Amino acid sequence: MQINNKHIQPKLTLVGAGPGDPDLLTIKGLKALADADVVLFDALANEELLKYASKQAELISVGKRAGKHSMKQEEINQLIVKKALQKGHVVRLKGGDPFIFGRGYEEIDYAEAFGVETAVVPGISSFYSVPELQKIPVTARGTNESFWVVTGTTASGELSKDIHHAAQSSATVIILMGMNKLAEIAHAFLVNGKSETPVAIIQNGSLPEEKAGYATVETMVDMAKDQNLANPAIIVIGEVVRLGRNSYLFEQLASLKKEN
Repeated sequence: MQINNKHIQPKLTLVGAGPGDPDLLTIKGLKALADADVVLFDALANEELLKYASKQAELISVGKRAGKHSMKQEEINQLIVKKALQKGHVVRLKGGDPFIFGRGYEEIDYAEAFGVETAVVPGISSFYSVPELQKIPVTARGTNESFWVVTGTTASGELSKDIHHAAQSSATVIILMGMNKLAEIAHAFLVNGKSETPVAIIQNGSLPEEKAGYATVETMVDMAKDQNLANPAIIVIGEVVRLGRNSYLFEQLASLKKEN
């Protein structure tokens, strides 16, 4: 690839768009958008953020929602470099944080191989912010000492083996991209004696259409079906879920179980 104008300074900035609410974009991310010549944005990045880009900036949707990729990662990498060499500053707007299951490092690595300057603006990750908005702490003194953040589905489409390891611990387990593997996830925890462990499934976290369902490991699959919960959603498994704003639901579940 050749630079069309010797005065162009090719640059790539990865910007984490946060969990969905446009107000959760960082100030540094906003400044990067305002400076961009080209913005490549994901399906999980709120399009309201595009209003912060210059009116002269070229805006390109590259999709990248799980199972519905409008452009392959290799094509996105190539487009980043092409636009940087042609126009200058490319902002890659990615949902959540670019380095947390976002393939951001791959894009940085590819661009740098072509001599493109790179920078990263961290974003607020959905793995902790979405539970937090439900007042579920990822850690709480006296309840847990650590947490796991795991992808539910690997690149090959299989359930992550780390789910089985996480299910054996007392840690809070936060699972991203796991709704298509919900029954398998439940089974992994059931065989480790976690049938009564509380679960929260939060869909469209931080957005006006956010909805959350609460259950135990034993009932999580039926609950998700009854409440029509689907991607994009965060699954939180652990005793900290009892501390959330809907903790009273677990008391109701316990009462119903005794009655039955």
